Amino acid sequence: MSQPNKRRYVGLGVHKKFLQFAIIDQDGQLLQEGKVPMDRRALQQFAKTLLQPSDEVALESTTNAWAVADLLEPYVAKVVVSNALATKASAWAKVKTDKVDARVLAQLLRCDYLPEVWRPDERTRRMRRLSKRRMVLVK
Repeated sequence: MSQPNKRRYVGLGVHKKFLQFAIIDQDGQLLQEGKVPMDRRALQQFAKTLLQPSDEVALESTTNAWAVADLLEPYVAKVVVSNALATKASAWAKVKTDKVDARVLAQLLRCDYLPEVWRPDERTRRMRRLSKRRMVLVK
């Protein structure tokens, strides 16, 4: 495990059934990686046991991104949601796996190269969900 005064960067690959994570130190060395089931209790346990208050976390903008970001935010210093289309570095990798994606997100965050998306407030997110639901019902 890293020293408490060293900053750590956490890359998250968010999927419907699981979350792939990679934790690196400020020098870019891999400290830990693994998978967590995608449910509230497991994510909270992950946050309480593996994350530190000085950690910075990065994840791509996906369906579950805002729920995961909201849940993890109280446990860390910063949560960055990146633009999945603009985060092309992981797409260009010769070996594309969930582990590689999580590591690349952590490294991009460490180097301050992660294209961050605008974070909508709760009212805007609620309106988006309602609009999407309406669109599905109309179809």
